[in-house]
Amino acid sequence: MEQKGIETLSSVKIDKCSDLYKIVDTLNRTLKDRDLMFGLALDEQDQSKMIFTIYKT
Repeated sequence: MEQKGIETLSSVKIDKCSDLYKIVDTLNRTLKDRDLMFGLALDEQDQSKMIFTIYKT
């Protein structure tokens, strides 16, 4: 059985925003059938920044 990998298409560091997770959730729900996945993480070096990433699954 062959496993698919996850490919990072784009990543950007942005200012922290408390409601950004809502956009990421909506994108994931809307575009999952197009093999896209979106991630959001707090930057470990700068807690005032977040990293938004787009993946192809």
